[in-house]
Amino acid sequence: MVTAAKKVLLQVATRKGAWLFHGDVARRKWRVDGPHYLGHIIHHLMLDPRDGKTMLAAASTGHLGPTLFRSVDRGRKWQEVKRPPAFAKVPEGEQGRVVNHTFWLTPGNASQSGVWYAGTSPHGLFRSDDSGDSWESLPGLNDDPQYREWMGGPQDGTPDGPKLHSIIVDPRDANHLYIGMSSGGVHESRDGGRSWTPLIDGLEVVEMFDASKVWFHDPHCVRISPANPDRLYQQNHCGIYRLDRPSNRWRRIGRKMPKSVGDVGFPVVVHPRDADTAWVFPMDGSSVWPRISVAGKPAAYVTRNGGKTWQRQDTGLPKAQAWWTVKRQAMTNDARDPVGLYLGTTGGELWMSSNEGSRWSCIARHLPEIYAVEAALV
Repeated sequence: MVTAAKKVLLQVATRKGAWLFHGDVARRKWRVDGPHYLGHIIHHLMLDPRDGKTMLAAASTGHLGPTLFRSVDRGRKWQEVKRPPAFAKVPEGEQGRVVNHTFWLTPGNASQSGVWYAGTSPHGLFRSDDSGDSWESLPGLNDDPQYREWMGGPQDGTPDGPKLHSIIVDPRDANHLYIGMSSGGVHESRDGGRSWTPLIDGLEVVEMFDASKVWFHDPHCVRISPANPDRLYQQNHCGIYRLDRPSNRWRRIGRKMPKSVGDVGFPVVVHPRDADTAWVFPMDGSSVWPRISVAGKPAAYVTRNGGKTWQRQDTGLPKAQAWWTVKRQAMTNDARDPVGLYLGTTGGELWMSSNEGSRWSCIARHLPEIYAVEAALV
């Protein structure tokens, strides 16, 4: 169903605070509100689509440490939550874990008013039943011995620590969940998080590693198709993949990307009404992993046939000497027609396309490094 013309609210999380960008109906003019929490790292900022008022911000602060801030009036006023995500205490003599920061926020199913999920670094999954004010650890993942063998270590090769991300709630079933973990793979639960099963069949790993071991798998971002929740897309450390349920086997669809570009990147975005249409933003995947746009020429790529072919979309973007990239949470879409696309860069620029990627324009420059961008219709 096409969403009637509403205004877009962009929620932008950066290395030095949070900004809100209020668009007009035409998506041409933007009113800036911010910074909020200037100087603090904001990892993710998310408006609850169920009530249109509650907003959560995952923060790393100098004096409060890792915490969450909460607004009940769409970002006008904020308060620290009562009890942020924290691992359970362990008996004396056992090695415990400490949350370094909350990385990912996901509202629960439309039928679950007040339910939120949070993913942390090191790997941890938490749930709130009171609109984000207090959080409980989900022991079905966090305390399962087979997961504790390898998850939650202080370092996994990721520059700023291992992360649990890409928390997905099936819109048809509140108990059906997916998660991604850096150096941990994709996992599925069908009982609300009490038990989990790896979903790694068909995925490749870095050469010399064993693909049968889940801790060698590195999903960068996983998205579900709103139009067909049996389809998932994944931007992985080793390519772009698609999963069509009930199959458990991923199929690599990034091999049709130009050889000079490759299919390595962080974000993936799925069209809200067409399961065959998805966007990625490739980065330089050479051996040194510089985390920049390929050859300094940034571009999105779109498939409109489920990954059989890909088209470059760079009109309006810099043609050369743009040595930035886009983090896994920093590319998103609205549900307008045509779909609006939005991305934030590691160079502090905020870009948009009001015509599904055909042409890009810059909304803001000179922001701090952008960690996440979310779009809401208000």
